[in-house]
Amino acid sequence: MARPRGAFPSPRHRLASATPHVAVAAPPQFLWFPAKLSMWGNATYGDCCSAEEAAAKATNSPEIFIPDSDVIAWATANGFLNGATLIDVIDAMVASGIVLNGVTYKDGPPNSVDWTDAPTVQSAIAQGPIKIGVAADQLEAVVPDPPTNGWVGTGFSEDPNLDHCTGLLGYGPFSWLASQLGADASKLPADTPCYAMFSWSSLGILDIPSFLAITGEAWLRTPTNVIVPA
Repeated sequence: MARPRGAFPSPRHRLASATPHVAVAAPPQFLWFPAKLSMWGNATYGDCCSAEEAAAKATNSPEIFIPDSDVIAWATANGFLNGATLIDVIDAMVASGIVLNGVTYKDGPPNSVDWTDAPTVQSAIAQGPIKIGVAADQLEAVVPDPPTNGWVGTGFSEDPNLDHCTGLLGYGPFSWLASQLGADASKLPADTPCYAMFSWSSLGILDIPSFLAITGEAWLRTPTNVIVPA
């Protein structure tokens, strides 16, 4: 049975009117690697857009870990538990955020990201995780059950049926990402340009053609984390 998903494409007019991220120089390789990841409800509910927000918060230093129950409650309260557009979830996080132990965690304003341009993607990731919408059928086939870090996706074919929200947390040559995430180093040539992706409580690796084949939108929150003390 397919894992829950729950993303709907953001309205085209929101993408068209969004301020695009302008690329700046970025390091040759980069990875946001939270110490603790979770399903954040996405094992049971179609709250992937909300789960990705929790994963993005976990990239903060020090790490912000929002319990699954809080993410599920937030998604329920905002009508996102079983489906949402990426931009609606970002808008809610910009406006009111999620409260944990009296502290409010919000998003900065969103910028659209040209996911087809590798330097732009790399520049954006170096500033913060990118929230992306993907078609998940081929992705689900490579993410193990139960999920563990280090899965590898390659050879994906074009699929425009966006139905899942994930996060891009890194980039670099395959050999470097594989060493960071514990992936099988024989899966791809060492110098293959790749991205690191969060989905279903795990981090894995996609080569760029596979990423392009399944991706339909991308957003950078600037900044990723806005913290309002109690």
